Amino acid sequence: MAVPESLSPAQARRIALAAQGFTDPAPTGAPTRRHLRRVLDRVGLIQMDSVNVLQRAHYLPLYSRLGPYPTGLLDTAAYRRPRSLFEYWGHEASLVPVELHPLLRWRMATARTSAWGGMRRIAEEQPELVAWVRDEVAARGPVTAAEIEHDAPRTTGHWGWNWSTVKRALEFLFWAGEVTAADRTGSFARRYDLPERVLPAAVRDAPTPTDAEAYRALVALAARSLGVAAEPELRDYFRLPAGVTRTAVAELVEAGELTPVTVAGWPQPAYLHTAARLPRRVRGNTLVSPFDPLIWERGRTERLFGLRYRIEIYVPAAQRVHGYYVLPFLQGERFTARVDLKADRKARVLLVPAAWVEPGADPGETAVALAAELYRLAGWLGLDAVAPPAAGDLAGPLAAALAGTVGVP
Repeated sequence: MAVPESLSPAQARRIALAAQGFTDPAPTGAPTRRHLRRVLDRVGLIQMDSVNVLQRAHYLPLYSRLGPYPTGLLDTAAYRRPRSLFEYWGHEASLVPVELHPLLRWRMATARTSAWGGMRRIAEEQPELVAWVRDEVAARGPVTAAEIEHDAPRTTGHWGWNWSTVKRALEFLFWAGEVTAADRTGSFARRYDLPERVLPAAVRDAPTPTDAEAYRALVALAARSLGVAAEPELRDYFRLPAGVTRTAVAELVEAGELTPVTVAGWPQPAYLHTAARLPRRVRGNTLVSPFDPLIWERGRTERLFGLRYRIEIYVPAAQRVHGYYVLPFLQGERFTARVDLKADRKARVLLVPAAWVEPGADPGETAVALAAELYRLAGWLGLDAVAPPAAGDLAGPLAAALAGTVGVP
């Protein structure tokens, strides 16, 4: 369907979902690298997070778009040759397609001014430590921080090295692009190595664009992945500086890659990517991770879906509204529920501490669709059962729907 230059919220919502891959056909068989590549082409990068109460965050965006898939597909792409992904600071800590490495070298070059304070202080105050850590990685890599810190030389002088300073030195080198992640241990610790031993030669040898070229390319990628977005959201996708984002947006508008549009109810101008498409409808039911790029920018999420979402992991338990690790449930083109989930791997049960229905959604219909999705998720996670929800205004209908749903598909 042709995209008009004045959009209703529903049109903007469908454009956004299509851009993120939620209208792509589901795999007819076992998902393959081709399906992985399709998702990566849609989303641009995948955020990582260490919380493992349900599943590691980077595995969930593919599940939301492909359904149950072998997580080894992503592991192979990120940590086995020939690699198609590498770890770096994209949005936050992210898995990024290797071909974007040249576009992020400007960030690597600014490590001494843009890296977090603890990393910068190590580089400024203890350059000998940073040099020693890099030499250790070169000699022994791939290695974890724990494998290095026991061998770090101690002196009675001012250095005072310990695990935290060695880790910060490694993270400074990681930000600067002087080391990278070779893989991850079972406990999710990074194993560091030199880029020349990890990244494909073609990527390492690719020319470095000017900063302006890199900013423009990253904004274009963000715009394609978002479909329609305001300037702050285009900036947020790769965490770009404000001024350079505004310049890049203007250049992309002039080049015809972005079109200014109005979206009813949006206070700011929006920009439509030339590849954006407007589907007539969005089908499918799936849970969406708190770290999914569809909902990274919470203001846009609220404007598009009427969903005010805040992750409550770091909120004291007594002050949480919806729960610890809450996933919104996408039913068609709307979020109709949110559900707090935990995988009890020992008991092989998917726990549901709470389930909540969104305003305007039908509790009965939502509960039936959500129950089927919870069983699908449990099967993907290798769990045998789904426990009835313990709390929330959707707990009753969902418990009934779970009881009436045939077990794990």
